[in-house]
Amino acid sequence: MTCKEFLNELTDYLDGVIDQKDRAELDEHLHWCHDCFVVLKTTEATIEIHRKQEVYDLPEPLRDKAAGCHHVQVQEPEEITPLFVDGVLVAALPAGGNFSKV
Repeated sequence: MTCKEFLNELTDYLDGVIDQKDRAELDEHLHWCHDCFVVLKTTEATIEIHRKQEVYDLPEPLRDKAAGCHHVQVQEPEEITPLFVDGVLVAALPAGGNFSKV
């Protein structure tokens, strides 16, 4: 079982609609693969949060850090330049790079 195979089966694993043989292989993979174990536990926790629809307060250090962030405002540029990374649009930048902090 590879990590990619595990990820392909994750939804069925979580839904409990996987046969015993495949489940045993996935369980064995989780026993030695820390990365997939973390993905599984994080996904389970995320599902549980959404299921309960609980709202969690940010820890104070993170809240303070977020409060200190500056927002960036783009001045109305005449032209927008798209920024692609590996064929994916990741930003639209003003042609002149005219940014200002708010």
